[in-house]
Amino acid sequence: MQKIAMLGSGFIGRFYADSIHGQRGRDRVVAIYARSEANAKKFADDYQCAFWSTDMEEVITHPDVTMVCVALPNNLHEAAVMLCVKHKKAVVCTKPLGRNAEEAFRMMQAVEEAGIFAGYLEDLCYTPKFLKALSSVKDGALGRILWAKSRETHPGPHSNWFWDKEQAGGGCILDLGCHCIEIARNFIGKDVKPVEVMCWAATQVKPIEAEDHAIALVKYENGAIGQLEVSWTFRGGMDLRDEVMGTEGTIWINNFLRTGFEMYTSGKGGDYVAEKAESNTGWLFPVGDEVNDLGYNHMFTDMFNSFEQGTTPAETFYDGYVVNAVIDAAYRSAQTKQWEPVDLPVWRGHEGLSQAKTLVGYDENYYLIKEEVTHDGRHKIILKHKHSQQIVERDL
Repeated sequence: MQKIAMLGSGFIGRFYADSIHGQRGRDRVVAIYARSEANAKKFADDYQCAFWSTDMEEVITHPDVTMVCVALPNNLHEAAVMLCVKHKKAVVCTKPLGRNAEEAFRMMQAVEEAGIFAGYLEDLCYTPKFLKALSSVKDGALGRILWAKSRETHPGPHSNWFWDKEQAGGGCILDLGCHCIEIARNFIGKDVKPVEVMCWAATQVKPIEAEDHAIALVKYENGAIGQLEVSWTFRGGMDLRDEVMGTEGTIWINNFLRTGFEMYTSGKGGDYVAEKAESNTGWLFPVGDEVNDLGYNHMFTDMFNSFEQGTTPAETFYDGYVVNAVIDAAYRSAQTKQWEPVDLPVWRGHEGLSQAKTLVGYDENYYLIKEEVTHDGRHKIILKHKHSQQIVERDL
């Protein structure tokens, strides 16, 4: 049984608490820190927490606490993690790990030097559909992964601090792109180095200093491409979609918005439909089990089981650091309008990979380009001669 100190009583802290209390059944949030006394008391009442405080260190050091869950604004992550290091408390931290790679690196280095358990709460890498897709990719069903695309768009976050560039560290790239980058890393291979980024970003709608819409390409050392599409300007709810393309197949995933559950209502009844839903009338797209479908259940199960068994969780502070480094490159590219290198002073994967050769032998004289059956029933192949480079087609 894990006894959790929750740091943060807001939207994500409540999602986390719902999952912690519901998945394994034996885990509990026993202490809550919030900056507001009223919010701390309300959370404690709602989740039957024995202890609440507006003093973060007091909550972290509570003798009943076995693990600390950081569900705070981005600018408070480092201070919270360093207190956990100081008191040798296991810690799990919400995404993004830091506002930039420097913050993330300091946190990673600190927990590793202290020898404490540290997990990165990247929930969208734990959704049931993602886990199934990743298993298929690892089993080779798609062959060599060429392209992994992830999209998260919605009308914007729910708390004021997200919209403050200093507190948040950035806009939708940091808030949503962290998900997309880590999803693509998993599919392409976490041991494959991201080397450079090309990014377009703009503030199209919201009266803020940070970007509210962005698209980026992440080039990996083996030639694979990761793609992210993120926006705080998308209307109609939250759109979560992933696509993976390999030499032997393709996967499409739709986690939210259009999942096969559709409902029409005049609006009479409850107000809440699903996260980021903009209306409670007309045609709506609810989610069957929001906490589970967004990955929180599998995420906390992995974290708690890994802590108890002395193993490494699927998502670590090192992963959070790599994601932050990719995001830093995206922000530089958005300014320079050029490909920008990903700066990774610590890299624990493959080094010196080169792009895989695309030549597929057909016979001693030709490479195979394509084999197909045409609409008129012909079975044909397209070939490239190994020496003359001439491209020909033949009927079989």
